[in-house]
Amino acid sequence: MLFFYISQVLLYKVTKDSIYYESFTNFLDNWLPGGGIPYTDKGLVFRDFWGSLRYAAAASWIALAAAEEGIRPTAYRRFAESQIHYILGESGRSFLVGYGENYPLHPHHRSSSCPDLPASCGWGDGFVNPGPNPKTCYGALVGGPRDLHDTYTDSRSNYYENEVALDYNAGLVPALAGIAKLYS
Repeated sequence: MLFFYISQVLLYKVTKDSIYYESFTNFLDNWLPGGGIPYTDKGLVFRDFWGSLRYAAAASWIALAAAEEGIRPTAYRRFAESQIHYILGESGRSFLVGYGENYPLHPHHRSSSCPDLPASCGWGDGFVNPGPNPKTCYGALVGGPRDLHDTYTDSRSNYYENEVALDYNAGLVPALAGIAKLYS
């Protein structure tokens, strides 16, 4: 559903129709501090316990796209920066595999959990191995904290907090590009 709102920003850019403007600004204002979505103790906007960071990343992308159109640029950029900084480590740990301090070592990701070939990769020798993943899945965003107290467990078996998925990175990559543009 989050990706619907990026289309609303783009449709507004092309048509200037207020129906699109109202759609995405109502959505984004709900994500800002004081809106309807709660924040964790360390500042993550917390939409759901399963893959909490995917929501923050996608909402950041939408906010940056709106700000680029001159719509509430200060508030929306501040929001996006705070969420991306949280994801990249301002919270005390990075949630991006292979990046920053204290990044996840046990992401729920089958191929990075497997030993090198010709070794087999079954449940017992790959997935339930208690050590770090043999391969680093660089740039993968894990799910993130499970509650409003920023509780996170770097455990391969904890897919709520530690799986990686395309939709997690789908919002993060354009949000990172938007943040990079702010600093260039």
